[in-house]
Amino acid sequence: MRIAVASFSHETCTFCPKPTTVEDFEKGGVLHGEEVLNAYRSIPSYINGFIKAAEEAGDVELVGILAASRAWGGSSGSWLTRECFDKYSYGIAEGLKKAGRLDGVLLALHGAMAAEGVLKPEAEIVRRVRAAVGDIPIMVTLDLHANEDHELIDVADGVFILKTYPHVDLEEVGVKAARCIIETIRGDFRPTMALRKPGVITPSVFQGTDAYPAREIMARARMWEEREADAYCVSVAFGFAYADVPDAGATVIAVINDNQELAERIAQDVSDYIWSLRKPFAGKKLPKTREGVARAIEAARAGRTPVVIADHSDRTGDSTHILKELMAQDASNFCVATIADARAIGEIQRRAKVGETVTVDVGGYATEWSGT
Repeated sequence: MRIAVASFSHETCTFCPKPTTVEDFEKGGVLHGEEVLNAYRSIPSYINGFIKAAEEAGDVELVGILAASRAWGGSSGSWLTRECFDKYSYGIAEGLKKAGRLDGVLLALHGAMAAEGVLKPEAEIVRRVRAAVGDIPIMVTLDLHANEDHELIDVADGVFILKTYPHVDLEEVGVKAARCIIETIRGDFRPTMALRKPGVITPSVFQGTDAYPAREIMARARMWEEREADAYCVSVAFGFAYADVPDAGATVIAVINDNQELAERIAQDVSDYIWSLRKPFAGKKLPKTREGVARAIEAARAGRTPVVIADHSDRTGDSTHILKELMAQDASNFCVATIADARAIGEIQRRAKVGETVTVDVGGYATEWSGT
């Protein structure tokens, strides 16, 4: 049994100023052939999950194709250029054509990619893969922040989404997807899927799966998996609100063994449950910068350390709002972990020698909202 493995992944914040290009992916590192498997082996990842399931099965050969998942700057990049999207999606398709006989394809995607001129990037990736390999099983893994709709399940045979945020189950989900494709190829499993969009968009800071109401939503999905023997995987993606795309928002996908009616019933139930909890999601509030910093300083002075302030809106990495407020409130003994500023680094390289102390302006320029 020969199963191809490929990955093309990006979480795209379309409100950031800089497009994501081929150069960004190449700088981050694009993998080809056996590199795809070797780079992720023994690292908690979807692909290591694929490897573990293949080794467990014993009669499976994994064939690495291409992995473009490490764009420089990560999610601070905006829309993928069309050149970039075409290069790697067609690159995967061409690699599959050259790979010889294949029994299936495992794709590690993201679900929140946004590309110029491509309404549904992940669905289009799978369409191009389908055109290359024909009627063999294609299974897809996605991030919990995925924005997807029916177009993806129309072209994939199985879709498996992370169940945790923070994400600690990449390998587990990879194993689940790989076991499913192996059983499907053997004829022991017939995947049927249903998808629902409950119509709920939430900020990712409220999507932590160890807190209400995301915790309860995930428990609802697990309930169905435990109750119904044929309910192989019931997935919830909470979506990525920072991509201005038509399918933004939560998605429920049920992967069931040969029972479309059950798939539809489960997907509808979980979708209805998410809708019923929309007000608790919407009712959550975060402190404004001044209040948040004041509370952090108070906690630190009371000895409740360490105190971490998360600047959740700082997608570009150069926000100075928290730093400015810390200084305004006379905070002491604090560390600003990172401010991304290529201009400041360039100035230091031009002006300073090793061991010298320099003063430079840092941050606050990537967008009009970055600070001063």
